[in-house]
Amino acid sequence: MIRFYFHPTPNPAKVALLLEEAGIDYELVPVDTSKGEQHLAAFRAINPNGKVPAIVDTDGTGGKEVRVFDSNAILLYLAEKSGQFLGDPQDRGELLSWLFFISSGLGPFSGQAVHFQRAAPSGLDYAVNRYRREAERHYEVLDEHLSGRHFIVGESYTIADMAAWGWIERARFVLPGSDDPLAPYQNIKAWFEGIDARPAAQRARKVGENHPFKKINDDETKRALFPSNYPKEA
Repeated sequence: MIRFYFHPTPNPAKVALLLEEAGIDYELVPVDTSKGEQHLAAFRAINPNGKVPAIVDTDGTGGKEVRVFDSNAILLYLAEKSGQFLGDPQDRGELLSWLFFISSGLGPFSGQAVHFQRAAPSGLDYAVNRYRREAERHYEVLDEHLSGRHFIVGESYTIADMAAWGWIERARFVLPGSDDPLAPYQNIKAWFEGIDARPAAQRARKVGENHPFKKINDDETKRALFPSNYPKEA
């Protein structure tokens, strides 16, 4: 059994998609990051970085529990364990390259673009421009790569597609200002619509929908989500 520590944000969404696609049994453990539950000692024992997602595999190697944190590490771990969505062996280098492209580029710059456009104080024009344009540049790289392709790696649907789906699904927040933020990226748009139409993607969207996650963006939320912006409590 997989215990899946979840909040409805892009990185956990990737893992939800893989779990649904692969038919892996899992127990959902909501972590309300707006309330600061990711900073509790019990969760830090699972992910010392204090972020979701994380998993605990209760049937790991040798029958021992295994913790895995960081969304793309989780995707790789579960894909290898289940033997699914890894693509052809000859494409292993491509798979790893695109996974790291997403984890070190597309994801972080998209997240910072959202933060500085939606959460940061006004007047930080340099930061807004920097992260928005870097997010757009990563979209351009992926869009060019997807020209003439149905999937990111090889000829089959892999965890690279799932990793990217989690972030491209939030394009309206990353690239606000248009009713169709994917219009300049027609290859991404066609690819995304194909992934998003899959039944597992629709199920992944509903994961955790019955849990009353906090939605008010008050001071508690800001301190929980951006603790490094505040002095450490004595």
